[in-house]
Amino acid sequence: MTLKVFDFIRRQKRPFKVNLLKNVFQNFSLALTQQYQSIFISDLGANPIELGYVNSIGGIAGSLVSIPMGWLATKLGIRKIFLIGMPLLILSSAVFALAKSWEITIIALIIFMLAQRITQTGCPLVCGNTLKNEERATGMQLCDTLSAIPRLIAPIAAAYIISTSGGMQVEGIRPLYWIKCLGLIISLFLIYKFFTNPVDKRKEVTQPTLLGDLGRIFKEGMMVKRWIIFLMLSSFPMYIGNIFTPLYAAEVKGANESILGWMFTASYLVIIPLAFPMGRLADTFGRKKLILLMTPLYCISLLLLLNAWDDTTLIISGFFNGFYMLMSVTQGAITAQLVPRELLGNWYGIIGLFRGLVSIASPTLGGIIWETIGSEYIFYFLIATQLGKLLILVTIPFQETITGKR
Repeated sequence: MTLKVFDFIRRQKRPFKVNLLKNVFQNFSLALTQQYQSIFISDLGANPIELGYVNSIGGIAGSLVSIPMGWLATKLGIRKIFLIGMPLLILSSAVFALAKSWEITIIALIIFMLAQRITQTGCPLVCGNTLKNEERATGMQLCDTLSAIPRLIAPIAAAYIISTSGGMQVEGIRPLYWIKCLGLIISLFLIYKFFTNPVDKRKEVTQPTLLGDLGRIFKEGMMVKRWIIFLMLSSFPMYIGNIFTPLYAAEVKGANESILGWMFTASYLVIIPLAFPMGRLADTFGRKKLILLMTPLYCISLLLLLNAWDDTTLIISGFFNGFYMLMSVTQGAITAQLVPRELLGNWYGIIGLFRGLVSIASPTLGGIIWETIGSEYIFYFLIATQLGKLLILVTIPFQETITGKR
């Protein structure tokens, strides 16, 4: 297996390899604070509804730039998109590190969501433009696997830093954001120094235009409207689960910083060994079938969280949560083949817009559910959205999602 992995990487183009290395440092940096950010904001004075507002306001910024950024990625090239987005990630982390009130974190999250939408537009374009369709799920899973290895270490390192810096409260979490800045600076350097834009040898007849290319996506793409709804439903765990799961585990289930760290690490104990074989299975057995299999496994993680009776159950819940990431990468492989390759930038921009709408509405919705109905109903809602997306998936013709000629 190891030889196959190295052979696969060796055959790929330079942009894929540099992006993979960049993701190693970037993912480590982002993983340092992911489990603790909602607790950091809450300890600065935000209640669950205000925590939802903070994240919803941040989502507005990302939504506003999604479509123009997708078009600019096609027009300017992926490298420039990275060089715009990554300094903003660094700035966001610095603002978090300096925040003295929860209101200041609104500014940090606006910058972060803006930067994340920009960089998320560029990253899948690298795979979409460098990987063959029949190897795309494998390549995307492999990139996520190797770049996810630091995520095994980051939460445990973060828990140690928190425990030695004052415990799971504001001043104990604050140093993580400065370390995060350093890792993101290294990622930015790799892109600046070594990354080059993928070259598509096919020549376009006309220059890309924003409105014209958006029209072509809906005219020439396969099942794009249905797939947009599917992806919106699939995004709720990202924008509700990532915010309220650590808070629920800490406040309701009594998890300390170490347990939160191990929950996050456990999810990558699924991703790292299974990502490459799952990618191969998706490319051969079927991407749609794999999503139908993995979605219930993710839902099991939510049920375990709700019914956790000890710390071990919480960690097992984190383990099953890893299937969400595996499932998301397989979905990304389908997404990349539904439109002509020259339209991928605009296609990812449209997807970013609709995911952005979810990122605006869902955190506030989660906060309202927490305060008015009960914190546990957030996770029942997430299960309902995932079952809903499966109902949409079964209506999409099998062959069109797996063997489209892109």
